[in-house]
Amino acid sequence: MPRQRDVDAQRELLSGAVWQVLAVDGLPGLTVRAVAERAGCTTGLVMHAFPTKRALLLHARDLLHQRTAERADATEAAGGPPAAVLRDVLCHAATLTEEAADEARVWVGFLAAALADPELADRHRSHNRSFVIRVTRLVGACHPRWAHPRRERTAKRLIALVEGLNALTAADPATYPPAVHRDAIAAALRELEN
Repeated sequence: MPRQRDVDAQRELLSGAVWQVLAVDGLPGLTVRAVAERAGCTTGLVMHAFPTKRALLLHARDLLHQRTAERADATEAAGGPPAAVLRDVLCHAATLTEEAADEARVWVGFLAAALADPELADRHRSHNRSFVIRVTRLVGACHPRWAHPRRERTAKRLIALVEGLNALTAADPATYPPAVHRDAIAAALRELEN
């Protein structure tokens, strides 16, 4: 029987391979064979961890959420003035780096796939709603006197701005470079101060 450490290491290796396949080849390229090639292992090992392509797909969607949530958690844990934390969480969700550009392409692929897949749509909504809760809480820290409905409306507008830019950038990065993201986020946050 394999030790848990070995199983965890294999799963981490496979998760990294899943992410590389998605970032380069998108959802259509996510196959057991492609993951095995990226991981340098057999398709049998991939099938042992992910018995179906659907299991691989759902794991990949959760992996995207995990990556972005961990980054937001670290940003919040670092602390600072509430407005700076809100800005930093939004900037970490925006397409400001090559890693974030990969995430944006993967996110758009999942969004498209979720339109025809109820289970994937449920995951997509669940992960999005957790981001809405986070940003609503951060808006509340900036504006403690605002009622919850106003905080939530503001959070949704900010998220729509960031995710809209991410979607546009995934298809046309030359028109929507990181500076456009930074400027749009800064302008939206300045409006909150008025």
